[in-house]
Amino acid sequence: MNTLVLSVWALTIAIDTVGQLAFKAAAFESRTNQGLAHWKFIVQRPWLWLGIICYIVEFVVWLAFLSLVPLSIGVMLGCINIVVIMFAGRMFFKEKLTRNRLVGIALIALGVAIVGIGA
Repeated sequence: MNTLVLSVWALTIAIDTVGQLAFKAAAFESRTNQGLAHWKFIVQRPWLWLGIICYIVEFVVWLAFLSLVPLSIGVMLGCINIVVIMFAGRMFFKEKLTRNRLVGIALIALGVAIVGIGA
């Protein structure tokens, strides 16, 4: 992989992670879990809008990434987002990383590394 592909790939990972964390923060801030009041509160949170903006930007960056690599490789490399988001969830929201999740992370990372080496 050349520098451009790596840069665009890293950008998609970063933007997706920020978007997921923003959505989690919007949901996490909600004090009420009752129907319409819950959704009215969430819609007013800046975190929700940051997440939406991240997803719009990521859509464009993802298309750029897919224009640089074959779809089968791009989708496999995109799976590393799962690993990054799990660690970010642990760091920012104190989510638990159980043994099964850590094994899953290792397997995903190994798969992405194998695909990345072959790309």
